[in-house]
Amino acid sequence: MSILIRNVLLDGKRRNVHIEGNRFANLNAADDAAADEVIDGSGFAILPAFYNTHSHLAMTLLRGYADDMELFTWLNDHVWPFEAQMQPEDIYAGTRLAALEMIKSGTVFVCDMYWMEQEAARAIAEMGIRASVCTHVIGFHPREVTEATLQRARRWKDIDGRVTLTVAAHAPYTCSAELIRECHGLARELGRPFSTHLAETRKEFDDCVREHGMSPVKYLDSLGVLDRNTIAAHVVHVTDEDIAILAERGVVIAHNPVSNMKLASGTFRGDELERAGCRVTLGTDGACSNNNLSMIEEMKVAALLAKVSGGPEKVKAAEVLSWATRNGAEAFGLDAGEIRTGALADAILVDLGNERLVPNHNLVSNWVYSADSSCVDTVICDGRVVMRGHHVPGEEEIISEAHRSAERILARLAQAKAKAAGTQAD
Repeated sequence: MSILIRNVLLDGKRRNVHIEGNRFANLNAADDAAADEVIDGSGFAILPAFYNTHSHLAMTLLRGYADDMELFTWLNDHVWPFEAQMQPEDIYAGTRLAALEMIKSGTVFVCDMYWMEQEAARAIAEMGIRASVCTHVIGFHPREVTEATLQRARRWKDIDGRVTLTVAAHAPYTCSAELIRECHGLARELGRPFSTHLAETRKEFDDCVREHGMSPVKYLDSLGVLDRNTIAAHVVHVTDEDIAILAERGVVIAHNPVSNMKLASGTFRGDELERAGCRVTLGTDGACSNNNLSMIEEMKVAALLAKVSGGPEKVKAAEVLSWATRNGAEAFGLDAGEIRTGALADAILVDLGNERLVPNHNLVSNWVYSADSSCVDTVICDGRVVMRGHHVPGEEEIISEAHRSAERILARLAQAKAKAAGTQAD
């Protein structure tokens, strides 16, 4: 399959971009270059697609369910009881809804740390984008559940080179030292990334110091699980020594600015982390703590938060764009995240006639500070068009099924609560 995008704006010039298979073949192709499909790029700019390095996709079904509370109340009293009622078909429906939302805002890759990864993988593969789905363990699960999860990781087969695997231990406060080491060891054995939540809240930091006599970063470092294969989500509450450790180990940081604000987790020290040599990327977290999956919004908020705490010149538009694109792709070993000859053909066409992008004095600034998902017209992933004219095939059915799935979960949750109340009364 080949695609020729004619007369599209790239780096300030009108060009013909030729895609052959799943790679950019020529960024200055002739008007009559042979192609299976020709796209008229007049009125559009071509930009790198987004790479979301931390999310919980099927939590789209919890969007708006539990808001305006701190993390541990949110998890213990609301999220985990809801999730206990989720069935495989719910994970599939919620993940398809998430993939639809991500495509419509220009995202073509996500690291999905959730449950029943085989259902998430099926949904992502059908939607035509990329993911690294997590075999995800948490300490309060029975050992047989954890063992079954880890065995699935050992049997995992990538799907079309687009859907791969990450091994995840939920967090230092929900997993024992032995379980964290086990997950990291399995990731290393399989040649896969290892992901975890780290230093998200002040409570987590203080509890770790109280229990282990050191910060969460130092604690994980003492376990030997911080390295270039590690994707650490949040990383908000860190000391100067922690930053030096993270940089020395080459840890990838998945910054989730909107979720951090909504849950009042704290202020991310992104400029300092990057200057120290850390690899900073962006994630949306889940739709229950955000409450959307727009990487466009994450870019703007990440830049603004850095300026509020550090000054107006901190984290410029081009820098935060690289967090959302090239850095995220590189973190998962993808030769992508930029429009470059030979790179994987992941891209978006943005509508320069959209009111949010007019006038076009500086496209990168407009894209970071002004755009929203309505600006995204076309999305290409792995050399295939997955959205045209801001419409994804089958989106109406995806939305309807997500509605039905959420209703079924709420009905099961109500039954479980009624049963628990009856047992207590007895």
